[in-house]
Amino acid sequence: MKPKYYILIFLLLSTSMLRADEGMWLLGRVDKNLRATMKEMGLEVPFDKVYNPKHPSLTSAVVSFGGFCSGVVVSKEGLVLTNHHCGLRSVQQHSTVDHDYLKYGFSAPTQADELPNHELFVRFLLETKDVTKRVLKAVKKDMTEGERSLMINMTMQAIADEVSEKDPTLVGVVDSYYGGNEFWLSIYRDYTDVRLVFAPPSSIGKFGWDTDNWMWPRHTGDFCVFRIYAGADNMPADYSPDNVPYRPDYVAPISLAGYNEGSFCMTLGYPGETDRFLSSFGIEEMMNGMNQAMIDIRGIKQEIWKKLMNESDSIRIKYASTYDESSNYWKNSIGTNKAIKELKVIEKKKLLESTLLRWIQDTPAERKNLLHLLSSLELNYKDRRQNNHDMAYFAETFLNSTDLVKFALMIMNLDTEGDEKQLMSTLHEIVTGYEHFDPNVDKEVLASLLEVYPDYVSESAIPAIYDSISLNYNNDIRAYVDSLYAHSKLTSIDGLHMIMQQDSTYNIFDDPAVSLTFDLLSTYFMLNGEMQEASDNIQRDERLLNAAVRRMNDDKQFYPDANSTLRLSFGTIQGYSPSDGAYFNYYTTPMGIFEKMRDHAGDPDFEVSPRLLELFSDGDFGRYADKKGELKVNFISNNDITGGNSGSAMFNGDAELIGLAFDGNWEAMSGDIAFEPNLQRCIGVDIRYILFVIEKFGKSTHIIQELDIRE
Repeated sequence: MKPKYYILIFLLLSTSMLRADEGMWLLGRVDKNLRATMKEMGLEVPFDKVYNPKHPSLTSAVVSFGGFCSGVVVSKEGLVLTNHHCGLRSVQQHSTVDHDYLKYGFSAPTQADELPNHELFVRFLLETKDVTKRVLKAVKKDMTEGERSLMINMTMQAIADEVSEKDPTLVGVVDSYYGGNEFWLSIYRDYTDVRLVFAPPSSIGKFGWDTDNWMWPRHTGDFCVFRIYAGADNMPADYSPDNVPYRPDYVAPISLAGYNEGSFCMTLGYPGETDRFLSSFGIEEMMNGMNQAMIDIRGIKQEIWKKLMNESDSIRIKYASTYDESSNYWKNSIGTNKAIKELKVIEKKKLLESTLLRWIQDTPAERKNLLHLLSSLELNYKDRRQNNHDMAYFAETFLNSTDLVKFALMIMNLDTEGDEKQLMSTLHEIVTGYEHFDPNVDKEVLASLLEVYPDYVSESAIPAIYDSISLNYNNDIRAYVDSLYAHSKLTSIDGLHMIMQQDSTYNIFDDPAVSLTFDLLSTYFMLNGEMQEASDNIQRDERLLNAAVRRMNDDKQFYPDANSTLRLSFGTIQGYSPSDGAYFNYYTTPMGIFEKMRDHAGDPDFEVSPRLLELFSDGDFGRYADKKGELKVNFISNNDITGGNSGSAMFNGDAELIGLAFDGNWEAMSGDIAFEPNLQRCIGVDIRYILFVIEKFGKSTHIIQELDIRE
């Protein structure tokens, strides 16, 4: 019989499967117990209709959208639904002041009018294989952690390369699971001709913008429609006017039946990254390093962007997606740090670790190898604390903020003698970047960040460029930045042209933007090098901790942390109580849109198209209304999701589409570290609201006619 504290650790483990609503499950590891739970909760179809590696099933319709979001195929001619914020960059790239699809939306009347997006792809999962033994066979006991990582990465890449060598239409990816203790090969087929079909105006797709982001109640029509194109043989093909709509193996059916509180709901998608096995020391570092750097630095640059975007339509269009991507994780970091403190996540993790230590001490085999595991973690996190903090602020200030530095890095690393397809892809990325770049905006951001950066970091983390500014510009940062942007050829695409044409009048290494970039790289490598030993030790110890936690309860099934591979989560549609005496309902209606317009009068983030308001006032929701005659806009479930799940399909018990996941809720922003069953909610846009906007607002009945809609 296990001692009481063994039972305690099991109860405390956020990663153990005690609740049906927690878990981002690998489809191949949904065992009979989980299947029975799903059936008990309301899954009406056999599980092999949801997932069947040998035959088309519901998962065959689920895609990774662009590698950063999820989506679902909903027509026999390759229509894909995803979130508006997932398609925002594509909408932006096709927008001009004269054709402002961000502001007014877009609808292609025919397939010939659908807009290509050369940077996009959708990825279908075909098969997964456990390759753990093969990967770990390359590891020797006497290897350092750095040597181990190098050998594992080389082996993973070799296994992945074998896939495309056998079949050029396939892509192999080997991913690490359980902190580097297991490895699985995923075999995908990518389609790169993906065209924009329909996008609602931002007043629908981004209603509420930053104010409402990560909040509930929500009233956002966060969806876009794309179409996959293929060659005549239905196989992947580069963009061509001769390509035809892709013919999918499986089409997700759409339900208009709706849901009630307590209804079964499952989500299929590609969640990005969670850290639920992470030690308390790692959580503290994340809070004070990466998260706080995002909060401090992004807040400054976003204020600049927002001001200039509000003053100019052309700037608004150029920076819409950049601002959206930055602000999303800025607010996420604020909410995560707040939730970690309020929900006492670190205290709970420390209690778990102290209990785990007692188990190690009482288990001879574990005591021999792991007695000093937690003290080693504590020491190594302490050793790299300052460098990690400095690196976080350095990355946010210089690598994630100014396009001029990004252009310089990309151009300096161009391999003109390497793979031609890769070269053309990189060149296209640079060219597209310049199309959405304004040097005056970029200059203002760099100047502001250069001024504040020294306030956040230690003396050793200040790049040499500051000495140059002191010596040559009398510490006048604005004067330096003015000179930089006035004399660099990389502030426009002309510099790239001169490089590609081997113009003898231009030496890229004399360009001031390249000189700045070299200074920054020197500081980057110094900071990284100084904490390399501690980082290697932490990587080893976190892996050992992960494995020890699972051995502690080896009779239980654990799901691995999210890593951008296909996952299933399931639970029920339900409201929640955010605080004592308060309760949030499980759905919202257009009434809330009117209320928010009133409460935020004059705020452009809450403006609504007069046509949509007219449709709401008429109340003619047709077949998209529920039994009470209401139109539901958004709803919540306790499905377990994270970033990357945006655009994930939400299904009912009959495996029919009822919505698209697009956000989480503020009160449980620490969910990537610890699942909070009473608070954590997945916010979805109701499929009936999506169809209402397409048909009634967008008058795009031809899209509706393609869908398998079940009344």
